[in-house]
Amino acid sequence: MNVSIDASYKSLNKHHEELCGDKVELLKTENSNIMILADGMGSGVKANILATLTSKILGTMFLNGASIDDCVETIAKTLPVCQVRQVAYSTFSILQIFHNGEAYLVEFDNPSCVFIRNGKLLEIPYQERIIENKTIREYRFQVTINDCFILMSDGVIHAGVGQLLNFGWTWKSMADYALNSMRETLSASRLAAILTKACDDLYMQVPGDDTTVAVARIINTKVVNLLTGPPSDKTDDAYMIHEFMKDTTKKIICGGTSANIASRVMDKPIKTSLNYTDPSLPPIAWIDDIDLVTEGVLTLSRALVLMKHYIEDNVDEYFFEELDKDNGGSKVAKLIIEDCTVLNLFVGKAINEAHQNPGLPFDLSIRMHLVEQIKDTALKMGKQVTVKYF
Repeated sequence: MNVSIDASYKSLNKHHEELCGDKVELLKTENSNIMILADGMGSGVKANILATLTSKILGTMFLNGASIDDCVETIAKTLPVCQVRQVAYSTFSILQIFHNGEAYLVEFDNPSCVFIRNGKLLEIPYQERIIENKTIREYRFQVTINDCFILMSDGVIHAGVGQLLNFGWTWKSMADYALNSMRETLSASRLAAILTKACDDLYMQVPGDDTTVAVARIINTKVVNLLTGPPSDKTDDAYMIHEFMKDTTKKIICGGTSANIASRVMDKPIKTSLNYTDPSLPPIAWIDDIDLVTEGVLTLSRALVLMKHYIEDNVDEYFFEELDKDNGGSKVAKLIIEDCTVLNLFVGKAINEAHQNPGLPFDLSIRMHLVEQIKDTALKMGKQVTVKYF
């Protein structure tokens, strides 16, 4: 078994606070993925510093093979205790999923993880241990494809307290809501956005606490091949298409010239859509055995804007409405964001006179610049990316 992880998180800041007192770290080791959610005490700058320190210390120690005992001991001795309440500085959850399907979860004072398997809430047995006078819950289990794990800060189960609900959103109601929202095709990013939106609504858009939802889904490795631009040497046309078509993956071609080369080499016609859904983008097309054919630079630019928005900005239902639109840019971005763990870019280095001054080197061409940015943005999303030039 060699599993991949689709992981995402979303936070709401406490009302009037510029910084979030919760911090999520997504880390990769050679044989596992690690998700850490730390919730600093209080709110604002102090909570943000405490949560950031906690998540960084835990992440660094875990990556270097430290035991949970060592991690908790280090945190207990490093971070201050609140003088007023005499309680812990920060709570945390750590989920580590190994590529062979083994998983380990440890929780300290955060609400319990929601486990969803085969459309049902799953109860996983845990052991309680006392480390440095702190009660730690530990879970060890095997994951299967489509399992979903939701970590949360206590702002989630306090949502609506004293406003819409007397006692807040209980853990059970939150878990049931997550179960109803969860679908086979629902990505981690959509589920995190749906759950934080529900919290925001319960708080009536005035969050009384920092609120974070972190989602990890177990998925099969999904490979997307994206080809753009003709090769610098015309005699490489067939070789480039052969390399691009070699594996059973999702396939996208961005660029009219590239599509014409593929059509000629594969001896299959291009069928163009007559549906102009977005006047600023040329319509999409199809070639048999290719999942999506689009125009080049304009479409890739639109896809890149959406990809950057996904990692840098507030991802809400309006973002997903944009992602679901029937235009080439949205379709390319959606495939990369939601349906891809490995992205292979096949890039032709022929210079397109329309895109630049032919006196400039290839490195400065618009297409090359776009490819570099798409690669960097996909890497930031946690995708594995390879680029092959022709």
